[in-house]
Amino acid sequence: MTVPPELLDRAKAWADDDPDPETRKELADLMAAAAADPDALDELADRFDGRLDFGTAGLRGEVAAGPNRMNRVVVLQAAAGLASYLKATVGSGTVVVGYDARHKSDVFAADTAAALAGAGFRAAVLPGALPTPLLAFAIRHLGCVAGVMVTASHNPPADNGYKVYLGDGAQIVPPADAEISAHIASVGPAGEVPLSDDWTVLGDDIVAAYLDAVSALPDPSSPRDLTMVYTPLHGVAGETVRRALAQALFPEPFVVPQQAAPDADFPTVPFPNPEEPGAIDLAAALAAQHDADIVVANDPDGDRCAVAVPTIHGWQMLRGDEVGALLADHLLRRGVRGVFATTIVSSTLLSRMARAYDVRYAETLTGFKWIGRVPGLVFGYEEALGYCVAPHLVRDKDGVATLLLMAELAAELKARGLTLLDRLDEIARQYGVHATDQLSVRVDDTSVIVTAMERLRSAPPESLGGFAVEHTDDLRAGSVDLPPTDGLRYRLAEGGRVVVRPSGTEPKLKCYLEVVVSVAGADVDAARISATGRLDAIRGDLAAAAGI
Repeated sequence: MTVPPELLDRAKAWADDDPDPETRKELADLMAAAAADPDALDELADRFDGRLDFGTAGLRGEVAAGPNRMNRVVVLQAAAGLASYLKATVGSGTVVVGYDARHKSDVFAADTAAALAGAGFRAAVLPGALPTPLLAFAIRHLGCVAGVMVTASHNPPADNGYKVYLGDGAQIVPPADAEISAHIASVGPAGEVPLSDDWTVLGDDIVAAYLDAVSALPDPSSPRDLTMVYTPLHGVAGETVRRALAQALFPEPFVVPQQAAPDADFPTVPFPNPEEPGAIDLAAALAAQHDADIVVANDPDGDRCAVAVPTIHGWQMLRGDEVGALLADHLLRRGVRGVFATTIVSSTLLSRMARAYDVRYAETLTGFKWIGRVPGLVFGYEEALGYCVAPHLVRDKDGVATLLLMAELAAELKARGLTLLDRLDEIARQYGVHATDQLSVRVDDTSVIVTAMERLRSAPPESLGGFAVEHTDDLRAGSVDLPPTDGLRYRLAEGGRVVVRPSGTEPKLKCYLEVVVSVAGADVDAARISATGRLDAIRGDLAAAAGI
């Protein structure tokens, strides 16, 4: 078997430019194997089939050699391109860099700082592997012109990523992503990127400033009696959460010992995402031992927060929309005024709550890059366990601040002999049961997703689950309120809706379902049973319509 000479030349040139001995050796081994192994040849070709895209999520991919993977060459060129963009737009200033505990995160952070310093910027690196919201906080607290977080959030263990924020503390959105990408494309070999060791590592005072701010969010006069089990899922939020709870005067939580320390291999979970089945099984078992009131989990970089509660059937994970409703209700009851925002794929319940309290409501595309930029925002959430509860501190999702407010709410309810489920029942009686669910399909071949979207567009369903499709929005067209995106939204009779879109970070087709059922005679359970049946029927019809 012969490796195409052009591919071999590109791979050798890449290896010559790679400052990392590990990925140089890995690439050399792959080139040697490609001469005899068709799978190795396909892998080599894929690594050099284009470049890892830099978009509104920054960079994200498997850590390995080649331009279509995450590695030191790609990171150095990305940092140099970002520096070039910042020179053209803001001229000079400080860029703060954070990183999680994934493979090579600390190395990528140091390379980023060296490239930024080499371009004439002041570069400051956070003092260790810390949660993403702390990086977002540091940008505005320190008056930086930009920030970079090296993380792949809840992606599989082999991945890493590179998230960029601008000086307003929010993630980049178009056209900044395309402009930064163009600057990256103009960067030459990594070996020619000017580097400097004139960058600093920040002290613990930046962590202390964040903790002072978030620990002041709960009302100091509210109850604190709460038995909590907590897991950081092998991520970096554990110590920050422990300090935040202590500073806010909550009891120390019981921490899942197998998941307490950062571990880039995430050995106890198939996917390090609290949304995934089984992710909080160890936490639930520990909670049962201690008769806990609540289980709380962060994802590996600490920007998401999951909540589970005890039921007669065992521990139940609350849906992201349920936590969003609880938080919004908690803030509204406290008299918080301003804009309450969520995304097109989240429950419509928030809009009804906002109307009831006569506060403004906004709806955005998925992602906190959009939510964080809503003018006048005081609360924002997305159903994928992301919540912005204090945008004056962090204009992004913040799993630490969210955890503190959920602890406050749970303790307040406990003091009254109530639970989070009781409060959800109260909300349902007032606004109706807004039941949500997902049809999510992970694929090996992304053409399956393309085919499904084309099928739904060419033969749109007239009804789903027995409910007429009253209106179809092809979100590629955009609108006055929403920029264009690859998605479809079906408005169903009786207040239901379905949104279908490809995931922006994973090889998944994601379908978001919602039905609304009025509560008759205060019988919430009956309304929920009815809603479950309706969701099941919609899911089945949608799967058939999409061919999945």
